[in-house]
Amino acid sequence: MRNLTIHSSTHDYDVLIGSSLRHQLKDMVKKEYSKVLIVSDSVVADLYLEDVKAAFSNAKVSDAIVPAGEGSKSLEQYGRLLDKCIQEQLDRQSLIVGLGGGMIGDLTGFVASTYLRGIDFLQMPTSILAHDSSVGGKVAINHPQGKNLIGSFYNPIQVVYDTETLQSLPAAEIRSGYGEVIKHALLSDASWYDELKTQLLKNVTTEDLEDHLMAGIKVKAGIVEEDEKEHGVRKYLNLGHTLAHALEAELGYGAITHGEAVALGIAFAMRVSEHKLKSDLPILSYLEWLQLNDYPLHTLKSANPKQLVHRMKWDKKTVREEIHFVLLKEVGSPVVERVNDEELTEYLEKFLEEVNHIEQRN
Repeated sequence: MRNLTIHSSTHDYDVLIGSSLRHQLKDMVKKEYSKVLIVSDSVVADLYLEDVKAAFSNAKVSDAIVPAGEGSKSLEQYGRLLDKCIQEQLDRQSLIVGLGGGMIGDLTGFVASTYLRGIDFLQMPTSILAHDSSVGGKVAINHPQGKNLIGSFYNPIQVVYDTETLQSLPAAEIRSGYGEVIKHALLSDASWYDELKTQLLKNVTTEDLEDHLMAGIKVKAGIVEEDEKEHGVRKYLNLGHTLAHALEAELGYGAITHGEAVALGIAFAMRVSEHKLKSDLPILSYLEWLQLNDYPLHTLKSANPKQLVHRMKWDKKTVREEIHFVLLKEVGSPVVERVNDEELTEYLEKFLEEVNHIEQRN
């Protein structure tokens, strides 16, 4: 088992990574709770819910299951979970457990942060993607106008990452997770990025995965400990996300996974970096890596640049209606730059044309 402690402004919490940890929860959760609500989705619940319920045998345990997919990060499901908290009479000595991927962690954390002005919650990620979202205290739900527009900063008491649960992930979820892994490499370490760029995701081993998860969490931990509320360097973690969030909203939540959208958004951020900063970035080899690993470049074929720019202006990173873009001077050297609408539309048109040519060649 691997352990990393995250230092936040409210409390320190441990991230535990290892195999079969769901069966060891009783020894890991340090506080006694009289009531526990486990929130999961319709796919994960069938696989792991009973294991986690058994770990809290000394408490009154209830569960709430939401439909799988990004569409459940909604006001409707948020309200339904609050109703469940009230029905179960959870109090401030109760615990909410988020058992699932990034959607479950975000939704559950937001419920925990607002019910009774905040009760304890435990993150139990079951996706690679959630190595990013489970650390750092950002919790949120989506609005039809944009992703994560309703949320707060609220840290879990612990993150328990059972790598055994990752063995059931479909290919799209592995791609999704590595969209965030490669983002962390691009933000921090050229040699790690070069290593990942040679990786065929279908050949990733359990040992590779644990190494990559821990490395990614360390990158994020270092950034969020310096800037917890995103006033400065934490903005760098939004690399690729400006276009990604616009794509997710435009295509419909769930049509493309979050990490797949981030991976495509990173390619665009590289191109914008070349235009704005005259950066020399490995974009062609990065696009080849996306193709080799079946990232859905085809979803960009019918994209409308002006509509995507409109979506970007609703993004939570927009300030005074100006889009602030995370760019790269080089691998490991991110910056934030303002990009106006006209520039962005021009860059996006060129990028979409480039991607469509690549798709046509294949």
